[in-house]
Formats: sequence, structure tokens, C-alpha cells
Amino acid sequence: MAGTFEILTEGKGSFRFRLTAEDGTVVAVSPSFPNIKAAVAGITAVRENAATGFIVDRRPSLTST
Repeated sequence: MAGTFEILTEGKGSFRFRLTAEDGTVVAVSPSFPNIKAAVAGITAVRENAATGFIVDRRPSLTST
């Protein structure tokens, strides 16, 4: 089974989504969106980009110079 996107309401009519793994681990939480349509667009963007996203290692280099 794949992860689950949950849309949550916040006060003042704003929304956010949470991506949860099959085991219940929260993988990601979105910023706040002003309406449900924007939250759904955010989910769509994550779905489209996650599979093709690059992995960038930003840790300091382990080799000394």
C-alpha cells in the first residue's frame, strides 16, 4: 500500500496536508494553504515531483582539504 495524503483544516478557513506512510509514520507536513483547492494543488505537485526528484546531500564533506 502507498502512503496516504490527509487534508487537515486549521482555524480561519486554512488547510494543510500530511503525508503518512503505511505504518502511520508522518513523512511530511505541508505549509498552510488558504483554501482546499490550493491544498489539493500542493498534493498534486508533491505527487508529480516526488518520483523524479533529485537527492542532494548537503552534509559537510567528510574529506579534509
